[in-house]
Amino acid sequence: MTFEHFLAFNFVLFLSMLSPGPALLMVSRQALEQGFVTGAKTGIGLGLVASFWTLMALVGLDVLFQVFPVIYSTAKIAGALLLLYFAFTMWQSAGSDISERPALFKHPIALGMATNAVNPKSVLFASSVLIVIFPKDMSYFENALIVGTHFIMEVSFYTSLAFGLSRGALAERYISAKRSLDRIFAGVLASLGLYILLSERNRL
Repeated sequence: MTFEHFLAFNFVLFLSMLSPGPALLMVSRQALEQGFVTGAKTGIGLGLVASFWTLMALVGLDVLFQVFPVIYSTAKIAGALLLLYFAFTMWQSAGSDISERPALFKHPIALGMATNAVNPKSVLFASSVLIVIFPKDMSYFENALIVGTHFIMEVSFYTSLAFGLSRGALAERYISAKRSLDRIFAGVLASLGLYILLSERNRL
């Protein structure tokens, strides 16, 4: 692995985190609604599982998915169903006060982990982008460096996002428009979940 490989990985990872998806949506909603600490903890959960997917890709998880595509399809369907559950919960509680709404998960770290465990973008990044960027037969130290860097990048990015979104003015605007925004968030998650289910149905 060269320094250019390392820079390319971090650049592509940063662009991936910037693109809209379940992870960005979850941290944004948690920070706007419950504050910086909850948003940052959600980011830690996201980082733990995202770096785990990276580790799995580096040790050959992508090969397992290619040899046994049914495993990947099953994981995607389970992920789609969880996204639909998140969407239903958000939609159902959109009109409720924050103090009355049920938590998607009791602990924000668990929510972050569940989100990236079934986030197709996170899995695809690990199973495709990493294989393109890095050479084969890297050392244990190089693999550990990549996994550790991925975790630090994810946590730093989402912690910064949570800090910015939890500032008073933005949080107050979210609270005032919570019903509409929650239903928009729910619609995005439901659309992604349905898209995954339909794409897997066409493949079967």
